[in-house]
Amino acid sequence: MPRIAGVDIPDRKKIYYALQYIHGVGPKYAADLLGEAQITPDTKANELTDQQVAQLNSIIDANFLVEGALRRQVAQNIQRLRDIRCYRGERHRHGLPTRGQRTRCNARTRKCKKKTVAGKKGVKG
Repeated sequence: MPRIAGVDIPDRKKIYYALQYIHGVGPKYAADLLGEAQITPDTKANELTDQQVAQLNSIIDANFLVEGALRRQVAQNIQRLRDIRCYRGERHRHGLPTRGQRTRCNARTRKCKKKTVAGKKGVKG
């Protein structure tokens, strides 16, 4: 199992898709990496030579922010928003959507499981 950027990538998948298992590498970056390393995207991950794996590792280290460093940077950005107490920081602090989505009838993913209010439906006033 090849180890690229500190991540074990799947053996039997094409290298184009296997690279996307690395946090911070999507379809565009995977294509850019393979183009720069001159590796065909149809090559299986277990068919790579040690030299090609080393070349991919060096390109990722030089040009891309991936895995732990990327997660750390995202966490620092969110913490900065919280510290300056801006609107987005307050939304992060309260666990609500930060990008302007409505929350009256949706946003269940951010607001946790639905809380039912007992007796609300049958009360007439």
